[in-house]
Amino acid sequence: MTQTITRGIKAMIDEANAVVEVMTAADAIAAAKRPDVILVDIRDPREIERDGRIPGAFSCTRGMLEFWIDPQSPYAKPIFQENKKFIFHCAGGLRSALAAKTAHDMGLAPVAHMAGGFAAWRDAGGAVEMVEPRKAKSN
Repeated sequence: MTQTITRGIKAMIDEANAVVEVMTAADAIAAAKRPDVILVDIRDPREIERDGRIPGAFSCTRGMLEFWIDPQSPYAKPIFQENKKFIFHCAGGLRSALAAKTAHDMGLAPVAHMAGGFAAWRDAGGAVEMVEPRKAKSN
């Protein structure tokens, strides 16, 4: 029996974009200079190693987001309890829309996400720094 998906990714992203602020890369580049803003990079570490990262961005993989935001979680990160604006980004702007909506639904505020993601940031002339790949642990 084939699964019937009743609420697809397009609807979920449209829903997210209707609820959270969507910023252009140019607006995110300007906002990143403010001390009351935290950029949250939800890409996988392999993407960051391959493509680089935004200097100063906080890295939080999408899979740990809810656990790191919730102060009651044993995995909570203090950065998410700061009274700042959180701008989420991924590679192209789709995962960050969902991440920002999740953060919003959890009560984190204010939140936004960057349309076009890291690619848009880079293409708009935003600063990028390369990251040294992690060395595999030897046994």
